[in-house]
Amino acid sequence: MEEMEEELKCPVCGSFYREPIILPCSHNICMACARNILVQTPDAESPRSRRASGSAASDYDYLDLDKMSLYSEADSGYGSYGGFASAPTTPCQKSPNGIRVFPPAVPPPAHPQPQHHLLQHPGSFPPIPRNSCITCPQCHRSLILDERGLRGFPKNRVLEGVVDRYQQSKAAALKCQLCEKSPKEATVMCEQCDVFYCEPCRMRCHPPRGPLAKHRLVPPAQGRVSRQLSPRKISTCTEHELENHSMYCVQCKIPVCYQCLEEGRHSSHEVKALGAMWKLHKGQLSQALNILSERAKEAQEFLVQLRNMVQQIQENSVEFEACLVAQCDALIDALNRRKVQLLSRVNGEHEHKLKVVRDQIAHCTVKLRQTTGLMEYCLEVIKENDPSGFLQISDALIRRVHMTESQWGKATLTPRMTSDFDLTLDSGPLLQTIHQLDFVQMKVPSTVPAAPILQLEECCSSSNSATLSWKQPPLSTVQVEGYILELDDGNGGQFREVYVGKETMCTVDGLHFNSTYNSRVKAFNKTGVSQYSQTLVLQTSEIAWFTFDPSSAHPDIIFSNDNLTVTCSSYDDRVVLGNTGFSRGVHYWEMTVDRYDNHPDPAFGVARIDTLKDVMLGKDDKAWAMYVDNNRSWFMHNNSHTNRTEGGISKACTVGVLLDLNNRILIFSINDEPQGPIAFEKMEGLLFPAISLNRNVQVTLHSGLAIPEFYIQRHVEHPTSLC
Repeated sequence: MEEMEEELKCPVCGSFYREPIILPCSHNICMACARNILVQTPDAESPRSRRASGSAASDYDYLDLDKMSLYSEADSGYGSYGGFASAPTTPCQKSPNGIRVFPPAVPPPAHPQPQHHLLQHPGSFPPIPRNSCITCPQCHRSLILDERGLRGFPKNRVLEGVVDRYQQSKAAALKCQLCEKSPKEATVMCEQCDVFYCEPCRMRCHPPRGPLAKHRLVPPAQGRVSRQLSPRKISTCTEHELENHSMYCVQCKIPVCYQCLEEGRHSSHEVKALGAMWKLHKGQLSQALNILSERAKEAQEFLVQLRNMVQQIQENSVEFEACLVAQCDALIDALNRRKVQLLSRVNGEHEHKLKVVRDQIAHCTVKLRQTTGLMEYCLEVIKENDPSGFLQISDALIRRVHMTESQWGKATLTPRMTSDFDLTLDSGPLLQTIHQLDFVQMKVPSTVPAAPILQLEECCSSSNSATLSWKQPPLSTVQVEGYILELDDGNGGQFREVYVGKETMCTVDGLHFNSTYNSRVKAFNKTGVSQYSQTLVLQTSEIAWFTFDPSSAHPDIIFSNDNLTVTCSSYDDRVVLGNTGFSRGVHYWEMTVDRYDNHPDPAFGVARIDTLKDVMLGKDDKAWAMYVDNNRSWFMHNNSHTNRTEGGISKACTVGVLLDLNNRILIFSINDEPQGPIAFEKMEGLLFPAISLNRNVQVTLHSGLAIPEFYIQRHVEHPTSLC
C-alpha cells in the first residue's frame, strides 16, 4: 500500500487529492490547485468563437499551440479563497515548481465591508477570468478554458474514493480541505457541505450564524464514516449537469448523457452501453494488470538477484584483494631472492678484486725487497778498492741490475684489477613490466569476432610501402582482442603474417618494387579467429626512388639537398647507406662527383644494414664495392681487392651502380661505360645502396633511373654470361 501513496498525491500541492478532476491529458489535479495555476490569456481565441466563425477544429486540438478548450463558467469546487473577490488582471507569477499562477487576491479594504458573502456556500469560488489557460503540471500541455471553466472537467470520483479508503486504512489524521498551504488537521466536518474544516477555516468560511447555523458539524472521524456510508454520488455530464451518464462514446472514449447523443457533438459518434463498456474495460484492466503483475514479479526477483550480487561482490572483492596481495607478495619475494643472488655476485666480485690486488701487493712487496737488497749490495761493492776483484763480479751484477730493472716494466707497475665494479643492473625491462602489470580479462567471449572490413578509402601504397586500414562491422558487439594482417610475397606466393596487434591501421615497409601484393586481415579473441576480410590488391612503384639515410649513416657524414648530396667532415672514410633496401628486381642508380680534391678513393656499391660505418666500404664481409681514384679502380669485398681496371674519376664524373637481383649480379660503370667485368655474383638478401667517402669528395645521388643501354645489349646478346 505504501508504494501506492505517490499515485494518490497531487503533483502541485504534494498532498492527497482533494476533489480531483481529470484533465483531457488523463492526468489528475486537485480542484483548488487547478484554480491556483490558472493563467489568463487575453489574446487566446476560445473554441466556441472558432466554431462560430466556421472553424472545423476539434475542441481538444493539441496541434494548435498544444492547447485544449473546455466549457466554463464559475468554478464549483472547494478552494482557499475567503470571499468572492474576482481574480486580478495583473500579470501572473511563477510558483516555486515553475507553474505560472495568479498573484494573491487583493487584500480587503481598510474600512469594514459587509459580511453577507460569508453566508454563501463555502465551496464556491470567485469567477474565472475570460480566456484562462491551465498547464498540466505533469505533461506540461496547455489547455484553454472558455465558458464552463474548471467545472467542465469531470471529477475523478473513483480516485477520491480510493484516497478515502487509503487514509482510513492508514488511520491518518484528516486534513482541512480549505487550507491554502500546509493543510492543518481538521477539527469538524459539515455533513451538508461535505467538507472537512480546521478551526481557522471554519470560523472564516463556515461561521455558526445565518443559514449555516442549521448545518450539522460532526467530528472528523464520524464524518469520514458517514461519508463512506452515504450513497456514492452519480457522475453527471459535464455539458448537461442535470443529465447522468448513460452511454459511452467509442470515438471520444468518454461517458456521455442522453442529451449529448440527441443534440451534442456526439450525435454522429458510435456509442455503447455504459455498463457493457464498464465491464469490458474492467476486464481489459484486469488482463493488463495480470501481465504487469508478472513483470512486477520478475522485477522483484531481479531486485533480489541484484541484492544478492551486492553481497557476492563484497565477498568476491575481499577474496580478490587477498589473491592480489598474495600475488604481489610473491613477486616481492621473488625480487628479494633475486636481490640476494645479485648481492652474492657483487660480494664475489668484491672478494675476487681484493684477492687479485692483495696478491699483486704481496708479489710487488717481495720483488721490491729483493730489488732493495740488490741495490744495497751493489753500493757496497762499488765502495771496494780492489779493481781486479770488482771486475770479476761487475758483469754479473750489471746483468742482474738490468734484468731486475726490466722486470719492473709497465705491466708490472699496472694494477691487475680496477677498483670500479663493471656491473650494471639492467632494471629497465623489469620496471617496464611492472608498469605494464595489469589485469587480464577473466571472461572468455562466447563467440568469435566478425570478419573485419577493409576501409578502401584509407588504404594506399607509396614507393615500396603499403598502408592498410580496417574496422569491425558497425553492428558487431563481440569483443576483439587484436588483428592479424597478412600479405603474400608479391609474386602470388603464400600469405605470411606482417602485423599482429590491437591497432586498426598498419604501414608495411620494405616491399619489393614493381610488385603486386595481396593483403587480408582477420580478428581474434580468446574464443577463436574470425573469417578473413576481403582480399585487397596493392601495387608498389615500378621504379625505386630513394635518398641517403641519415639515421644509419656515420656521424661525420654531412647531408644537404634533401639528403641527396653527401660529403664528410673527416679525413677518414665514412659510410652512408640509402634509405631503401632491395631483395628482388633490377635497380640502377648513379652518383655525380660534385667535388674531388687530392685524389681520394671513394667506394661505391651495396651493403647490409649492419655493415661497418667507420672504414672504407668493402672492408668487411657485409659490403660489396668498387673503390676508385683518378687513374684506376678495384673491386673489394671482405678486404679482398680484385680486378684492377684502368680509368678513374674526376670532378663531374658519373658513377653508375646496377644491381640485378634476378640474375644475382652487381655491375659498375663510369660515365655510362662499363667499368670492368661483372663485379660480384651470387648477390642475395636485403641490400642497400652505399658509398664511403672522406672530406675531399662530395657526390649527389640520382635514383629511379632506367636500365642503361649497355646492360640491355649485353643481356640480350649474352644472356647466359650474366647468370
